[in-house]
Amino acid sequence: MNRILIVEDEEAIADLEKDYLELSGFKVEVANDGEAGLLKALTEDYNLVILDLMLPGVDGFEICRKVRDEKNTPIIMVSAKKDDIDKIRGLGLGADDYITKPFSPSELVARVKAHLARYERLIGSTVEENKVIEIRGLKIDTTARRVWVNDEEKTFTTKEFDLLTFLASHPNHVYTKDELFSEIWDMESIGDIATVTVHIKKIREKVEFDTSKPQYIETIWGVGYRFKM
Repeated sequence: MNRILIVEDEEAIADLEKDYLELSGFKVEVANDGEAGLLKALTEDYNLVILDLMLPGVDGFEICRKVRDEKNTPIIMVSAKKDDIDKIRGLGLGADDYITKPFSPSELVARVKAHLARYERLIGSTVEENKVIEIRGLKIDTTARRVWVNDEEKTFTTKEFDLLTFLASHPNHVYTKDELFSEIWDMESIGDIATVTVHIKKIREKVEFDTSKPQYIETIWGVGYRFKM
């Protein structure tokens, strides 16, 4: 459920906005002064902020500027001021929209929905979810190239990470040392398959609880290695 923050010192207006937004399926919180609104906006996660311009303590311009310095949360600025200079200033500080009082609650709801939809499309088109492999306490973030064992992050060299990721991405498949050397080092082994053995040993030291009884990378004697599911 999308969370909306209303920063509005006129309680009657805030309550009306809150009622209409909650009827439309949003979870709404209200701050009645600038300092409380700024604190909430910076320390909590909201999908959109409805921000009055004239507030006691910290005004809407200052809140908008400080929030925009840290977050991309959509901001709809609300004001009884009709001067273009205020609208220009608000939008210049990073507000996504500017509504002049009085306005109909249904218009506000429509604008909230439009900005949320736009923001979600933007995020969806620009942010790809990291590809993560998780197996029995082992977590490999293949996008960020990071590895955790039971929530403890481990440091891997480039080839160690590549070898571990390759094996984990092809569980239960037995690979010879020659195949692994060709895949990870991108060349024929030419007698260098001992490199694979050394890297497997180093990986086991980092991910296995007991290297003599590996639970992840299993040795298939006379053949090669297999990542166990």
